[in-house]
Parts: sequence; structure tokens; C-alpha cells
Amino acid sequence: MRSGERADDLLRMHRLARTGGTAELLRWLAGRAEGWAGLVGPDGTVLHAAARTAGAMVPDVAGLVAEGASALTERGVQAYSLDTGAYTALLFPLGVSPPGAGDPFAPVLAVVTPRPVAAGLATLLADVVLPLSLCLQAEMLERKRRRVDLAESRGREAVLHLLMTGQLSVAQQVAGALRPRLPDPVRVCVVECSGGGRDEVARVCADADGGRSWIVRCPVYARHLILVMPAEAGELEPGVVPPDETVAARVGDCVVGVSEPVPLADTATGYRQAFHALAVARELPARHARFGVSPDSALVVGPDGHRWADELLNPLLTHVPRRAQDPGSQELLATAASWLAFSSHATDHLKVHRNTLAARLRLIGELLGLDLHRLADQAALDLALRVRATPAPACTPEPAPPTPLAPYDSGPGPGTSKAARGLDDVLRRPAVRDWADQQLAPVRGAEETLRTWLGCEGRIGPAAAELGISVPGARKRLTRLETVLQRSLLRPPSARYDLWLALRARDLAP
Repeated sequence: MRSGERADDLLRMHRLARTGGTAELLRWLAGRAEGWAGLVGPDGTVLHAAARTAGAMVPDVAGLVAEGASALTERGVQAYSLDTGAYTALLFPLGVSPPGAGDPFAPVLAVVTPRPVAAGLATLLADVVLPLSLCLQAEMLERKRRRVDLAESRGREAVLHLLMTGQLSVAQQVAGALRPRLPDPVRVCVVECSGGGRDEVARVCADADGGRSWIVRCPVYARHLILVMPAEAGELEPGVVPPDETVAARVGDCVVGVSEPVPLADTATGYRQAFHALAVARELPARHARFGVSPDSALVVGPDGHRWADELLNPLLTHVPRRAQDPGSQELLATAASWLAFSSHATDHLKVHRNTLAARLRLIGELLGLDLHRLADQAALDLALRVRATPAPACTPEPAPPTPLAPYDSGPGPGTSKAARGLDDVLRRPAVRDWADQQLAPVRGAEETLRTWLGCEGRIGPAAAELGISVPGARKRLTRLETVLQRSLLRPPSARYDLWLALRARDLAP
């Protein structure tokens, strides 16, 4: 091979190594050898391969490598050739340590070319060993980096799941191996990204607050990032832009919703607030909104509400599975909370099959005596779970002595438990009625649409038919109500449970 041709080949192979990696280098080698080129592991496994044509001869790789490895080791050579009839196989180990001795664990570059071997091919293969080795190492490191990134992402997702289900101490233990430390109190921020830009937005978020936030890729919505930020991050000195507003300003196509400051133990509440704020932010030019001040229904139910919630959930809390592989009470509670928050997307959140989710929901309904296909029973269960997660001293004091629980009628249909029927008495409390008035005040004049939609179990099609309008028309009305209420209605987590409770409380008022 002439020096000019060799220099051109060297430039070509280094350019291919930078731009195409192992696959492009092997494809180029197969073309130059007019045959087959591949990387083979020490056990004969083909790691990468390329052929000049579809009919190119594929060698007996295992036999070649076995014979070549033996020869390389015994003879102390750095290359080996073997004639196989009309073809010649050339073998070059990609790692030699120490020099002159074959490495039994190194991959081997194997090239099969027609006889006679083209002039300069052996020199070309010797030259390509180094860039090919570097490409292979770089690709192995990249695969390891991706595995590490995936493991960290799954770890952060697990910590968020523990926080959302109220398992604070376990979440902090798991988070101890990662960075940063979990702050307390926190603001929860949900960032909606466009297309596949979630990784880039995550880097922007980390830069915006100096890496103090706990950033998690949402397991339910592929375009969402969830940030658990220190609460003081939203209350900086004048002139300093909070991280959530910085992200909304720097990323032109993202939308940001932020919660109120909440204790770390109430991360689930903060997430719901941030998700509702996100629904409002979509309609704002700044693409950023913070959750408006609004009391949680679990804070106004008083001691009667806690007593009612304990009675309703008792069969679930005391459930003992018949078999070791069946879900226990904690797993069923987590399933119920996830399904109420994410509906069918709970399969992504819980990492279970939809049939597993359906079986658990049937069991939950049987234990509680609830028909979970009905919005009324869903609202009752959602309230009970939130009341249970709220410390009793934080609730609004009861102004009068507790009274016996009155019957509760959530509409026609079987399967409503005695405990669920006591909800009406809880909703008659003055504090709950005040809360209901506050929730419904923004929708005066549009209450018919809301009542019809909730009466149709939150389904747009039947609601549109009952209202005498088209489905897109009904969707537009509900979208306008989202902006007015500053809550998400059409996508879970939805405010429909609170709105059903508020309407029920208003109907029970004298």
C-alpha cells in the first residue's frame, strides 16, 4: 500500500470512528475486504458484524475464534490468518496485554476475504485495531452510563412513589443514597414538556436552582417532569426569579404548575395542587401558574369525618390476604390511591398489568362494599383516604358534639356500605358547607354543565347528549370551567371528587 493511500485510509477510519462508531467501521472494512467483517467475543458470540453483500460468506465464527485464540496465545503473536478453501480468515485481537501475548478475554476482529488477499489489507486491519478498540470501549461506557442513569431514574421514581403513599421514613432512607437530600417543607412543581425534550428540560431545571430540587421523570405522563423543590425556592429576595418561573421563561414550549408550600409528608397533596395549576397555566400567556389558596376537603370534616373514614376503611386496613402472593392492606391502599389519582394510568404508576389492577379494584370494592364504577363511591373513598392521611389535630374543630351518622344515598345502585352511607352527616357540617360554597363560587351560572357532567359519571359523551350539544362543545365548556375553577377536570388527577362532594354538601344544606 502506498503511503498516500494509507494516509487516506487512516483519515477515513478515524472519521468513521467519530461519526459512525463500530458499525460504520465494520461496514467499511467489509467493503474493503470484499467479504465479511465482525467483532467476536471470546466465547464465539458475534458482537457486531457487517457483510459487503447479502450473499457474502459467513464463517464458522466459533471454530475460527477457538483456533485463532489458541494460536494467538500459544505462539505469542498479535495476528493470525487461516486459509479456508477459497477464502482467508484474518484475526486481530482488540486488546493485547502484555504486548506479544494473546488476551483470552479480548474481542477479536475477524475478517473473511476471497483469496488471494488484497495487497495492503493486513496493514489496513492492523491500523484499524486501535480506533476500533476505542469505539468499542466508548460504546460499552455509554451503555453502562445509560444503565446507571436508568437505575438512578428508577430510584428517584421509587422515592416519589413512597412520598405519594405517605411512607416518609422509607423514602428518606432510600433517598439517602442519592442527591440532593429531600427538603422539608416543599413545593411540588409539574413541568409539561414538548415531544422528547424532557431530558433537556431536566438539565435546565437543575441549573435553575443549583441542583437543590428532587427531579423525577413522571412514570404516568411521558411529557411531565415532577420537581420537589425547597419551599423557600418560591419566596426569594426581590429581583431574584424563582426556579419554576426561570424554567417557564427559558424553555419556550413548556408549561409549569406549582403547588403551595406543603410538608414533605403531604407530597401527594402538593402534586395534586401542581397538576391543577398546570391546567390553568396552559391557558395563560406566561405558561406558568401557582395553585390558588383553597382548603383541602380533608381539613374541614372534623372528628365525625375522621370517625367516618376510619369506619369506612377498616375492612381494608385489617385485611389479611389468604395467600402469601396476594396483595396486603398497604398494597391495596396504595392501589386505591393511585387509581383514584390516575385512573387507568395507574398501571404505569404501579408498574402492574391492567388485569392485576382490575382484580385489586374488585377486591377493594368487595371489602368496602363500594361500587367503584360510580363517581359517588369514588368520591367517598377518595375523601376517606385523604382524611386518613391528614393528622386529626389539623382538622377544623367540631363546633357541636358528634351526632350519629345519618344514612347516605349516593343514588340508585347496589353495593354501598353502611359506613359510606354516613357521609351525608359529615357533609352537613357548617365548615364543609362553607368549603363547598367556596369551591362552587366561581361556577355560578355554569353549574348546569358541571352537574350534568358529574351526573354522567364524568363521561363527556353522555353529558353532551344530555346537554343537547356536541362532544367538542362539551369539552370546550369543561375546559373553560378548568380555567375558572383553576383545577384540572379532564385529565387525572381531577377535581371531580371534590366538586361532587361540594355539590352534595350544597344539596344537603337547609
